Amino acid sequence: MTTSVQSTVLAEHIWPTEGASIWLKRAALVGFGILALAIAAKFRVPMWPVPATMQTFVVLSIGAAYGLRLGLVTLVGYLVLGALGVSVFAGSGEGATGLGYMLGATGGYLAGFVVAGGVMGELARRGWDKSFGKMVLAMLIGNIVIYGLGLSWMAHMFLDTKGAAWVMQWGMTNFLLFDAVKLLLAAILFPSVWAMVGKARS
Repeated sequence: MTTSVQSTVLAEHIWPTEGASIWLKRAALVGFGILALAIAAKFRVPMWPVPATMQTFVVLSIGAAYGLRLGLVTLVGYLVLGALGVSVFAGSGEGATGLGYMLGATGGYLAGFVVAGGVMGELARRGWDKSFGKMVLAMLIGNIVIYGLGLSWMAHMFLDTKGAAWVMQWGMTNFLLFDAVKLLLAAILFPSVWAMVGKARS
């Protein structure tokens, strides 16, 4: 028995990346994705040591809309810019860029962005972004990946000094309500866009 895989993800369906301009279109999508991530990082609810932002919504949406390969290129490109000192991460002022920041409390979450984006891209290839129920499940899986890596890194940094309860509260629990809203938003948005695209093409 084989698993059915759809031929296109949302970005490819809306703006086909074929023909002579394929690399130009892909570069534009990557640039737009990195810009969206940087903007989402700056709209944040101040919390320490990890701020609440719209980034997880954008990360998982990029994976779902772009697919595995282009999504990974976009997310890795975002991290590379941040490592080089460009102000794209959540935070402001001195110390909010570069490898030092990436190896701080948010390091596991940044790594989780890449892995979760790739997972979302693969699930979108299989059509999970076309239905509310499957998109909810996909977003749950993506968030589990991000929290799995993020909490592991925070535990490495703070478990001995702060304790497990502190790590769970400041690494996950405080953000769950906000994440639920983002999950529902994506689960409503993607199937709705697919439905509109289908009507426009029919």
